[in-house]
Amino acid sequence: MPALPTLFSMLNQLIEIPSVSSTQANIDQSNLPVIERLAEWLDVIGFATEIVPIETPVGSPAKANLIATLGSGPGGLVLSGHTDTVPYDDHLWNVNPLQLTEKDNRLYGLGSTDMKGFFPIAIEAARAFKDEKLTAPLIILATADEESSMSGAAELVRIGRPKARCAVIGEPTGLKPIRCHKGMMMESIIISGQAGHSSDPALGNNAMEAMFIVAADLAQFRSELQAKYQNPLFTTPVPTINFGCIHGGDNPNRICGSCEMQFDIRPLPGMNNQEVRAAIRQRLAPLAQQLAIKIELKSLFPGIPAFENPADSELAKACEKLTGHTASAVSFGTEAPFLQQLGMDTLIMGPGDIDQAHQPDEYMALDQVQPAIDVLKQLITRFCI
Repeated sequence: MPALPTLFSMLNQLIEIPSVSSTQANIDQSNLPVIERLAEWLDVIGFATEIVPIETPVGSPAKANLIATLGSGPGGLVLSGHTDTVPYDDHLWNVNPLQLTEKDNRLYGLGSTDMKGFFPIAIEAARAFKDEKLTAPLIILATADEESSMSGAAELVRIGRPKARCAVIGEPTGLKPIRCHKGMMMESIIISGQAGHSSDPALGNNAMEAMFIVAADLAQFRSELQAKYQNPLFTTPVPTINFGCIHGGDNPNRICGSCEMQFDIRPLPGMNNQEVRAAIRQRLAPLAQQLAIKIELKSLFPGIPAFENPADSELAKACEKLTGHTASAVSFGTEAPFLQQLGMDTLIMGPGDIDQAHQPDEYMALDQVQPAIDVLKQLITRFCI
């Protein structure tokens, strides 16, 4: 059986395998080569590995999750991460994005911090226990499409696995425990009016002018939500609605016949995504009637629920004791609500800084690596030994 590569070699190999996930079909890529490489390494240290295919549309790249288990029985600990990255502009990078570059006490490369870098660290922590008799299983979980559709996490909920007592998602938090985050919704409003010659407004029904009214009403809805919901754990303590992009019309001398606006919503814990959508639809219906225009609301992806784990949970208390940091909140979304649906005490905590994610010259600080290994070893000891 081949030897397990060094941590830096593992990270380099993962970075070298492109695994972009995107809603744009022309740049969406398979994560299967990453999953297979992780399975090879985990096989070496005695994990039972299962590659779980994910159903994708015809012609789409192959996608899969990996469930790797050391030991057996109830309880145990899941160490979870996603194998995909966001798209990248290689001409904006000062180093090769698909190669590990170590300089200035930093580890550069696409996914180095978000979040391929977590896997070699988790494997390095796990290899210390390969000859131990575990009293509860250690599970390393690798998922697909976290950066786009969350289809990997949704598939886990569908099959009802893995099951464990606790789960730590190694998203970059500077090794500070995170017990809650906002949800994320991406929505589109499409207004269909009537095109016509701009010299006579009566010849048409201007979809862009209608969108101004709809956007103003949506801004009012935002104010109402922010008056109703606040959570001081968050840096931005209210739900947000961001008007992201708008497209409409085709020429200055034509009445705009169609207009689309895309926006995102970040709900707080305690808010329900479906109820927010229903409230928006309820507001749009009278506007459509008033303006004699067709208004359609559609979701650009299913969305991520807001997440909150109790402050006094066993895992939160254990991570607080190990790190010296009180479990807090972040505004970005993760797969945590999906793992929580599987019945696990779930927390987000990993090496690196989220500020480095999704941008050129992404890196993980070298001084985060060994502390992360040490914390994971202590969690494995606590929940699996």
